[in-house]
Amino acid sequence: MILTSIPSLAQDKKNWIAPLDIPILLSGTFGELRGNHFHAGIDIKTQGREGLKIKSVQSGYVKRIRVSLSGYGKVLYIQHFDGTTSVYAHLKKFAPKIEAFVKEKQYLKESYTIQLFPKEEDLKIELGELIGYSGNTGGSSGPHLHFEIRDSRDQSPINPMQFPLTIEDTKRPQIQKFYLYSNNDNFHSKKEYQLKRKNDSVFTTSAIKAGGSIQVGLRLFDRQNHSYNKNGIYSASLRLNGKEKFSYAMDRILFEDSKSINLIIDYPNLKQNKNRIQRFAVHPKSEFSFLAESPSDGTLKLIPNKSYQLLIKVTDYNGNSSYIETYISGVEASQKRQENKEDLLDPLKEYLFDFDSTSAYFQKDSFFQKTTVKIEKKGDTLMVGKDFFPLKKAFEISFKIPKIDSLQKVQSFIAKISKNDKSHFLSAKKEGDNIVGESKTLGKFLISRDSISPEIIPLNFKNAQWISNYTFLKFKIKDDYTGIKSYRGEINGNWILLEYEPKNNTLIFDLNDLEFEEPLHKLNIEADDLVGNKTSLSIDFYRK
Repeated sequence: MILTSIPSLAQDKKNWIAPLDIPILLSGTFGELRGNHFHAGIDIKTQGREGLKIKSVQSGYVKRIRVSLSGYGKVLYIQHFDGTTSVYAHLKKFAPKIEAFVKEKQYLKESYTIQLFPKEEDLKIELGELIGYSGNTGGSSGPHLHFEIRDSRDQSPINPMQFPLTIEDTKRPQIQKFYLYSNNDNFHSKKEYQLKRKNDSVFTTSAIKAGGSIQVGLRLFDRQNHSYNKNGIYSASLRLNGKEKFSYAMDRILFEDSKSINLIIDYPNLKQNKNRIQRFAVHPKSEFSFLAESPSDGTLKLIPNKSYQLLIKVTDYNGNSSYIETYISGVEASQKRQENKEDLLDPLKEYLFDFDSTSAYFQKDSFFQKTTVKIEKKGDTLMVGKDFFPLKKAFEISFKIPKIDSLQKVQSFIAKISKNDKSHFLSAKKEGDNIVGESKTLGKFLISRDSISPEIIPLNFKNAQWISNYTFLKFKIKDDYTGIKSYRGEINGNWILLEYEPKNNTLIFDLNDLEFEEPLHKLNIEADDLVGNKTSLSIDFYRK
């Protein structure tokens, strides 16, 4: 499916400004490959700081507000009158009028996390108006502004580089490694060919001999002037003897594209070697909106005794390009390797592997293709293959809970075991004597137990202390195993807004939220972890 540009979008750019007043440097580009999604915007560096003023790029109104502990953290969606919506994520806080609007709703709902859809007349925004301050909330790994432009009709992300952002960029994309995948192993295995630089923009290789069908893989990145982050490229094309075999350009994407993201990379290599090889071919099960219509899916079919020129072009948004030009002599194709059918799972079938006390169930269409997965029980551990194959759908894991007392039963959970043998909580539910969960990745699983309650520790005051000059109260909240599920704070029996930051395990209460009449105040905070262990903190303080 091809998404075409809407003429009205990005055409009227006179009344459009950048969201920050500082020079625009990028730590992330539109459409680049992330862990489980295509990047829907650009990441603008904020000089390693929080609290920079963020301004609306156009006039409009706040259409959506969300405060969450993961993902975009504190995020604003502003709808504009040209058919676009701008998105500002990972904010530290909102501008005063928006902050007041949000806080009122949080107190009404008695929840820090919240999602709001204001009416058009509630929060009107002018061009260049202050809307918030840059931060590091949600799934951010460092201070920056995640900025998006979307088509307001269907919320599909558009490349923000189409709009007037001044970004100095004279650097070509960097091609690090060049691989050819052969169909003698269903394009699973690869061979690397050493790159030789011909000039500033063109690489080549020694003469290549290959037969049958092949596909291209590259390790590569792009960066702009004054920014050292390794970002994704904008576009790519493959030509064999002058005929285009594959191409794309990241002008617009759909969120649905991310469901197939593991099919455009070498997934086993990523999991084994921790580096990403991008595949320049279309997997038959993938559905990408950004691919150009082409007579070929990127698979290059070679005929014996015929010569080929392969030309690969990768480009950034500013038009800087790098090339690989290499020559291939067609030879007889190698005999296809026969896969071991013993553990081969067919995506058209469903499978139940039952070991009495534990089981793994794969529904139909769990895999993208026939896959070799060895499933066995070793001691108390269920071994469900290795995470070398991407899954299309999650599979179900079930464990019979051992005969233990009711408290131990409540504290039990399914743990996924990482490579360094650490246990990680897997969301699950108890069904009678069984505990059942789902996983989107293969690996090792077992029943574990968390009997330790969370901790809540006041950081900037003590019991029975006068705090009349304080502006906020700060607490450490942590759970060393399964993690915090919920918390609630009250002062004198009234709910209070505690801002939770999981990255540093803190809770913060703004004392300006309440008016204090009597000097003595009773504070109580309760917290649960993910298996229901509870803890509470009760403390007095004095304030007038």
